Amino acid sequence: MTDWPTRNKAALAPLREAMVDFEPGAVRAALKAVIAPDAVVHMAHPFGDLTGPDALFETCYGPLFQAMPDLERRDWIVIAGPDEGGNQWVGCAGHYLGSFLGPWLDIPPTGHLTHMRFHEFYRFEGGKVVEVQAIWDIPEVMMQAGAWPMVPSLGREFRVPGPASQDGIVPGPWDAEAARTSQQTIIDMLAHMIRHPSQGGPEVMEMPRFWHERMTWYGPAGIGTARGVAGFRHWHQIPFLAAMPDRGQHEDAVTHHFFGDGAYAAVTGWPNMLQTVTGDGWLGIAPAGQRISLRSLDFWRLERGRIRENWVLIDLLDVYRQLGVDVFARMRAFNKARVPGRISLSEEPA
Repeated sequence: MTDWPTRNKAALAPLREAMVDFEPGAVRAALKAVIAPDAVVHMAHPFGDLTGPDALFETCYGPLFQAMPDLERRDWIVIAGPDEGGNQWVGCAGHYLGSFLGPWLDIPPTGHLTHMRFHEFYRFEGGKVVEVQAIWDIPEVMMQAGAWPMVPSLGREFRVPGPASQDGIVPGPWDAEAARTSQQTIIDMLAHMIRHPSQGGPEVMEMPRFWHERMTWYGPAGIGTARGVAGFRHWHQIPFLAAMPDRGQHEDAVTHHFFGDGAYAAVTGWPNMLQTVTGDGWLGIAPAGQRISLRSLDFWRLERGRIRENWVLIDLLDVYRQLGVDVFARMRAFNKARVPGRISLSEEPA
C-alpha cells in the first residue's frame, strides 16, 4: 500500500495552517483547495448537513470569525488511516479559541478568551475531501458564557488538554502494523464493553485488561471529564446505561469507521449509536421510551497496549433535539435579561 495516510495529512495541512492566523479569504481559499465542491459535510446541531466548502464557510466558519475576530485553530491530534472497508480518513482534534466579542448562535459574548473543542473527520478520495463528519462542542461555549440552560455535568468541566505524551500530531511514514494493532485493541475493547449490561455485570467488560488504571476519559461539555475506571463508571457509564440499557443492541442500524495511526485510534460514524431512553438519570432527560441516535466521534491513545486517554465528543444538542427539547430556545429564555450586543475592547488605558 502506498503511504496515502501521510499524503492526506499533508493535503489537509494548508487548511489547518490557514486557520492558525484566521483570515477569511485565506481560509475560504484553503477550504476550496482541499474539499470537493460536492463534498457532503455533516456538522453538529444546529448546523446540519451542508454541501461543499462555500456552505461550510458561510454557515460555520464565517459567523464564528465574526464573533471571535482573533479566531485561532489549535490541533493537538492529527491521525490518518483506512477503515475496515478501505476508506481513507484523516481525524483531527483540538480547539478553536479567540476573544468572544460578538454573539454567536445567540450565545451572549463575554469579552474574554473562549475555547471550543472540535473533533473533525475527513474522508479522502483521489487527494480531495469528499465527506466531513464534525462535532464542535457548542455547549462548552455556552458554559463559559454562563449561558448553559440545561443540567449541570456530573464529570469535571475544564479545558480538555491534548495528549499527555505530546505526540498527537503523528508524522509519517504510516506504520501499518502499529496502526492495525491500535485499531484492533479498540474494536476488541468495545466488543467487551457492550456485553454489559445485557450479558452480565461490570466484570464482563474486562476493563482492567483494556484500560490503564490512570486513564482519563474526556467527555463532552454537559457530561464532563472522568478520571480512572471508577470515575468513568460513576460520572458517565452508570447514568448512561441506566437510561439506555439497550446500548449496543442495534448495531445493524448504525455505521462505524475505525482506523489507527501509531499509538492512536479513532472512530467516526453519522450516527454510530442507536438506543432507547427507558430510564432516568442521564442529562436530566425523562425516560420517554424513545429510541434516539447518537453521533459520537472518539479518539484513543494507547500506552503499552492499554488505553491511557480517550477523547469523546457527543452531539448532545442533537440528542435534546430528538427528544423535543430546543436548547437554543431555552438558552434565549434563560438569558433574556442579558444585553446581547457586541463588546468593544479598547487597547487604550482607561
